[in-house]
Amino acid sequence: MIKVRVLHGPNLNLLGCRELDIYGPLTLDQIDERVKSHADALGVHVEISQFNSEGELVDAIHETRDWADAIVINPGAYTHYSIALRDAIAAVKVPTVEVHLSNIYAREEFRRESVIAPVCAGQISGFGMASYLLGLEAAKYLAEKSEE
Repeated sequence: MIKVRVLHGPNLNLLGCRELDIYGPLTLDQIDERVKSHADALGVHVEISQFNSEGELVDAIHETRDWADAIVINPGAYTHYSIALRDAIAAVKVPTVEVHLSNIYAREEFRRESVIAPVCAGQISGFGMASYLLGLEAAKYLAEKSEE
């Protein structure tokens, strides 16, 4: 069975009450339940975590090299400046999909650059909660492709 680690970055624990016009009304728990349901339908095992700390996200990425076939990550604000997350993803060599609820390219100028994207297989943004589901499908595709 394909194993995928889903990682949520800082402030995503506040979904459902934070900037509803940008992030929508779903809570993180509701998103996680939909991701788990979709993973079951795809025949994928998922482990999901949220961290506000950059160091904890780095540690979680490091741990994936021992068991995960792919990573789906929403780095939150770290998208735009965390060289530590970028380097962790590059180091573990686990296929990674970057996801965002909002379209980061239609927002403030400082949000339009991702330092994470260059070390990811791809990026999905702007589809709300569906960004995670599409990211999970992409992760499964990447894991299957690497087994060929």
